[in-house]
Amino acid sequence: NEATQIVPAIIPSLFYGLQPTLNFCLEGERTEQLPWATRRFLKWKSSNITPNVIKDCIRRSGFRITKSANEWIGYWGKHMKSEMFKNVKEYQKVNHYPGSFQIGRKDRLWRNMFRMQVTNGRTEFGFIPQTYVLPQDMKHLKQAWDDSGKQKWILKPPASARGNGIKVINRWSQIPKKKPVLVQKYLARPYLINGCKFDLRVYAYVSSVDPLRVYIFDDGLVRFCTVKYSSSMKFLSNRFMHLTNYSINKFNQEFTQNEDANVCQGHKWSLKALWDFMKKGGINTDNIWKAIQDIVAKTIICCEPSMYTLVKANVKKEWSCHELFGFDIMLDEKLKPWLLEVNISPSLHSNSTLDRDIKGAMIRDLLNLSCFQLPDRKTFRPTFSNTQTNPTDRRFNYGQLSADEKAKHLFYVQKHLDEHSRSTILDVLTADDIRVLMEVEDEYNKRGRFQRIFPALSAKYDKYFEQSRYYNILAGEWYRRYHSNYHARAVSLLQTYCNRGLHIYKESSNGSHKKSRSKSESFPRKGDGLSAVSLPRITRRDSRPEIRI
Repeated sequence: NEATQIVPAIIPSLFYGLQPTLNFCLEGERTEQLPWATRRFLKWKSSNITPNVIKDCIRRSGFRITKSANEWIGYWGKHMKSEMFKNVKEYQKVNHYPGSFQIGRKDRLWRNMFRMQVTNGRTEFGFIPQTYVLPQDMKHLKQAWDDSGKQKWILKPPASARGNGIKVINRWSQIPKKKPVLVQKYLARPYLINGCKFDLRVYAYVSSVDPLRVYIFDDGLVRFCTVKYSSSMKFLSNRFMHLTNYSINKFNQEFTQNEDANVCQGHKWSLKALWDFMKKGGINTDNIWKAIQDIVAKTIICCEPSMYTLVKANVKKEWSCHELFGFDIMLDEKLKPWLLEVNISPSLHSNSTLDRDIKGAMIRDLLNLSCFQLPDRKTFRPTFSNTQTNPTDRRFNYGQLSADEKAKHLFYVQKHLDEHSRSTILDVLTADDIRVLMEVEDEYNKRGRFQRIFPALSAKYDKYFEQSRYYNILAGEWYRRYHSNYHARAVSLLQTYCNRGLHIYKESSNGSHKKSRSKSESFPRKGDGLSAVSLPRITRRDSRPEIRI
């Protein structure tokens, strides 16, 4: 019955001819009512674990929750086995990627991180405590245990959540000999506030794996232990002292709730409140935040091969997946951030005003970033050819490339190409290139309070990928070339191309992908004997790309 503010129901595209997307809003708002012809198709698949913050947000935009097997466009639920993603229709969107368990499980996270340490060095990937996966690593653990002397270790189940099964140990006899567990070096010198340990819950969002796009929300949660920290071995069994999980500390009689996201009180703060608190103490929080962003980007990259491969093998349309990750970060006494674990189903339960304020805003922006298009009757027709009515929408033209486009893709993913040669990818743009860049920019315009950390302004992350991806190179070079006054310059240029129709997918009469080109514009093909220096060089960083139609 409280007064609500009416907001627009749709977000128009930046580009002429591209479909608008549904608008999601905050508590105290609701969107304008869409016509019944559209509203009747706003259906969200029911799940018994969909959090209320999601249900409330989608209802404010006119969605109804349904148990129908097919006629729904959104879902927020449990992770599925990879082959189950084959059942997801082209117009449906689910909140997980196949393969994301490679960082969601603690044992897989360490295996992937260790692989990256071997390949790229501990300097670059040494932000996770040394870990041993038992029983496989028992001999290595025994050697490290004997060499370290009296030291605390933390024992974790490989696939648990909310602190279940976690113990701090210091005796070899406490380690199970056959049960699968992780034993990890304990961060014995954490940064303390008011004498208590704490960790940070940072929210990261992956909207696409091809090109990879990673965002991080500008706020999060700070979870405090409810007993002051002591390094004494006498208190190892005190979970309220050593474990920062909210699900554990809320049962302590000393736990104090915090209802205000702007106030540093109680045992749960907002991340922004923590930064304000630390700034008053003369701490440079910008450097800490940059280090956390670096951890998030590298961690997502380390599971990219698995997600990319399984998406290509099991998902009809790459648009159909997106995922929210909860990164648990702890600061040591030198303010170095350490990655504790990654949650692929981070808790979105909102038990306080603080939770609702942070998670509600984050989910609103996430759903806007996910770019749900307005459905209609044709959306649910299995025989309907979307390419005929959506020639500019990459969601429906995914993977359909001309011979020239395929040749260009093969050329730019070669391992021997140097940084300068890669930058020439923008010298000649194909229609597919323009569609991808339009998608990237249109999405970026809807980011709200999310900050995009990949593609990055620096090319430093490119070397961490096991295999070069064409669209990653394209999006990264685009961002770096137009970073000055980005994103206005980039959008203006793409709008010019869009107005000229240079992005439009075309089909020949026999259904094949058709592109017109001149012989002089041919891309180097495999076997032509052309090297990177044969490509056109950039004479001015501002030069506009040539367009291929």
